[in-house]
Amino acid sequence: MIKPLGSRVLIKMKEGEETTKSGIILSQAAQEKPQVAEVIEVGPGEMIDGKPETMVVKKGDNVIVSKYSGTEVKYEGTDYIIVKQDDILAVVE
Repeated sequence: MIKPLGSRVLIKMKEGEETTKSGIILSQAAQEKPQVAEVIEVGPGEMIDGKPETMVVKKGDNVIVSKYSGTEVKYEGTDYIIVKQDDILAVVE
């Protein structure tokens, strides 16, 4: 498994909607890119004065991330993104 370092977070993007509320099926090109992701792994946090910072998100959280943030990684056939905790805008409850 991938274990992020510092204040980085490993996320997996949620799939976008394939149909509209009225039942129209959208092609891949017409679908809006999702910004909601699931947190897969969380790094220990950056070291500040010899202590790791507190990470706000935890494994299993659903979060909203900046559209163009992070580094895409493919691991064992699955697409993930590694983002800094600062690129996570909100936790979805």
